[in-house]
Amino acid sequence: MACGIWCLNAFKPPTRQGVGPSCVGLPAGPWPTLLDFLGERFPNITSQTWLARMARGDVIDELGQPVLPEHASRRPYTAHQRLYYYREVPDERHIPFDEVVLFEDAHLLVIDKPHFLPVVPSGGYLQETVLVRLKMKRGLDDLVPIHRIDRDTAGLVLFAKQPATRAAYCALFSQHLVHKTYEAIAPWRAGLNWPITHSSRIQEAGHFMLQHEVPGTPNAITHIDVLEVHGEWARYQLQPVTGQRHQLRVHMLTLGLPILNDGLYPTLTPEGQQDYARPLQLLAKRLAFTDPVSGEPRQFESGRMLSLPAP
Repeated sequence: MACGIWCLNAFKPPTRQGVGPSCVGLPAGPWPTLLDFLGERFPNITSQTWLARMARGDVIDELGQPVLPEHASRRPYTAHQRLYYYREVPDERHIPFDEVVLFEDAHLLVIDKPHFLPVVPSGGYLQETVLVRLKMKRGLDDLVPIHRIDRDTAGLVLFAKQPATRAAYCALFSQHLVHKTYEAIAPWRAGLNWPITHSSRIQEAGHFMLQHEVPGTPNAITHIDVLEVHGEWARYQLQPVTGQRHQLRVHMLTLGLPILNDGLYPTLTPEGQQDYARPLQLLAKRLAFTDPVSGEPRQFESGRMLSLPAP
């Protein structure tokens, strides 16, 4: 989670190859051994995989001691402890696009992210993420993203470099003090009265990848305007007031304006079928705010451009 940490503890395992450790708490329960607990908590990871990680020293207790395979499989389970482990993704696919550093000072790092590259490790992505790449290239073990944009979305992402000032930058987003401007390519609809403000309530749609609008008090607000019209397509300016997951994609779909090349809305594309020649035409174009550390006004703009189809 952006601006978050998984476990609070005095001991902090080191970063390895740009990857910080994940952490899981051990609750009270009926498991005979630690291996039994891990099998239930992580059903997609086999016991053989956990034992192999332990043999390599990739599983550590909260005192910094390696958890040995024989301890995990034979000793009685002990609750109310923390366990650290290093994720791995076998045969991770290389993403042939590079992030660009737009700005850096002692506290802040601003990145212009390409399409298809995730911000942080998740699922089948670990080394091929902006966060791990930056940690490896620049040796910034304390680097943390202040906010997120989707893997499919290109554009600006801010990272905090120092733990001491991280909370101040995170507060900019939690308190809606960042002016965010996106651009998108979508079908042109002349019948709508531009500009418009769309507000709705968004929640998960029954599939972990998807969101949808439901009745209720709005939790998502977006200002939308038209920048240019090109035949049946238009370039839109989107200014989200709130930051719900997939907010811009869901709002545009609801208006009958699905964003060009969207692999989720209205139709979910199966994992592994991404076409690098057809990136989602959504771009985090500008960010503006007052720097909470220096007090200076900041404005950053992505150098990337979206592609309008031929008329």
